[in-house]
Amino acid sequence: MIEIRNVTKSFGDFRVLDQCSASVATGSVVVVCGPSGSGKSTLIRCINQLETIDEGEIIVDGVSVAARGTDLSALRTRVGMVFQSFELFPHRTALENVNLAQRTVLGRSHGAAEERSMVLLERVGLADQACKYPSALSGGQQQRIAIARALAMDPVAMLFDEPTSALDPEMISEVLEVIVSLARQGMTMIVVTHEMAFARQIADRVLFMDRGRIVEDRETHSFFVEPHSARAREFLSKILHHELVTT
Repeated sequence: MIEIRNVTKSFGDFRVLDQCSASVATGSVVVVCGPSGSGKSTLIRCINQLETIDEGEIIVDGVSVAARGTDLSALRTRVGMVFQSFELFPHRTALENVNLAQRTVLGRSHGAAEERSMVLLERVGLADQACKYPSALSGGQQQRIAIARALAMDPVAMLFDEPTSALDPEMISEVLEVIVSLARQGMTMIVVTHEMAFARQIADRVLFMDRGRIVEDRETHSFFVEPHSARAREFLSKILHHELVTT
């Protein structure tokens, strides 16, 4: 489904991705974790060309992302992305936010878009909030609307860039529950997160990144029980200790 082959990316003189390779099978869930600044968000932003790569290749569902002539609009329709900061239109209701790209990109009629939107708002538990504007909703509700908006494009895969990092602790679980339900329904997903308990629950595999490199690419249980690298062991000990202290 998604192939990342020897991808390198620099911002000026700073190499943020260094020869990164990984594959994501159809229907699998891969969690990307690692310390801040390790390149996690940049890696998944390169998958749908929100960031361009300097070297290497990324293939999504048979399409080479960086190839000349690739239809980026079509690519981004097929690969949904949910950001840290929701990115909702503040002057549009929840329903209108979910409708918009269906109308403008997919060309759905108003009635067809609205019908699909309501199904998805129900799916994320927010059908009763359809007529509210983002300012009237909690952060967790806004993020669930952002997920519904991405799903409205009928993607073959979903990318989540730290979807709970902007949320208060009590709102995190409601967003994670939606992502878990998508995993159970077989959605192909890459999730950047620091929520290690969640990662252990949802992921088929874990990519651990440090200083722009994929240091470990492991089956989830093996990664948590016996990480190979000293850097991953150090990271896990700090993160898991923090989760124990705060729960």
